[in-house]
Amino acid sequence: MRAIDIYRTAESTDLIVTDQPPPSPGAHQVLIKVLAAGVNRPDLLQRKGLYPPPPGASIVLGLEVAGTIEAIGSEVNQLKLGDAVCALLTGGGYAEYCLASACCCLPIPKGLSFIHAAALPETFFTVWSNIFDRAKLQAGESLLVHGGTSGIGTTAIQLSKAFGSQVIVTAGSQEKCQYCQSLGADLAINYREQDFVKAVMHHTGGKGVDVVLDMIGGDYLPRNLKCLAIDGRLQQIAIQNGGKSEINLASVLMKRLTIAGTTLRPRSDDFKAKIAQQLLTNVWPLLESGQLEPIIDSVFPLAKATQAHERMESSQHIGKIILEV
Repeated sequence: MRAIDIYRTAESTDLIVTDQPPPSPGAHQVLIKVLAAGVNRPDLLQRKGLYPPPPGASIVLGLEVAGTIEAIGSEVNQLKLGDAVCALLTGGGYAEYCLASACCCLPIPKGLSFIHAAALPETFFTVWSNIFDRAKLQAGESLLVHGGTSGIGTTAIQLSKAFGSQVIVTAGSQEKCQYCQSLGADLAINYREQDFVKAVMHHTGGKGVDVVLDMIGGDYLPRNLKCLAIDGRLQQIAIQNGGKSEINLASVLMKRLTIAGTTLRPRSDDFKAKIAQQLLTNVWPLLESGQLEPIIDSVFPLAKATQAHERMESSQHIGKIILEV
């Protein structure tokens, strides 16, 4: 099978197409014939040697795919050969075939193509588990999302609005801000031109927001805490600006704030299976009705995975970048 491998030289790190044997499914796994794979920032980190796959995971990049079931493990009962699925992976998606835990596979929502379905798992699992499962965002509450036009951001806007919350986002240009508002954001802040703390507090009448979803970290941490209302919750899912910061703990105590962080990739299959079932029950009907849609920025052939990564690194994209296999 064709699969992407990482080729490093002193000058660059490139992604090249190699010929590898297809993997065989374990008892609780399925083999998926991949038709499309999502590109995510953890892939960029792994390419640079900064985010090794967890023990037992494929060293091939790729955390989400859409395709058809090609083979089934001996203990798998809920799926059958030929089923069209999208799947959350621990690795292996940049290839013609990949393995997935059966419990991390979901049917492709009616009306969605394989391209659009490949944009679902990583972002929808992440957004649901952080905003709704952990931060307990409720109807009538408010949410601040950084990176509003990322795959995570466009998903968070749509999901949170669908469940009755107010949404504020930050983005890096007026064009991106306008796009976020077209998806339903109540306020979009151009962080290059505005102080997002002042903008959030002005918009909320000095109250602040109930939940912040942040993938920036670093110097954003104390600013995020200033944006939070009494009993506010900060969910940290990445640290693009670094993992170190300094905060005033007095504000955490006085406002009864909760700071939580998580990464999805190393979580157990049992955890991911619970999120999958919540998505199937609560979110898949909204996708099938057209109330939600995965936003696709661009599609690259598998052989141009390097260019897909360059597109993401440019931060010019709006929505998901997909590899067509």
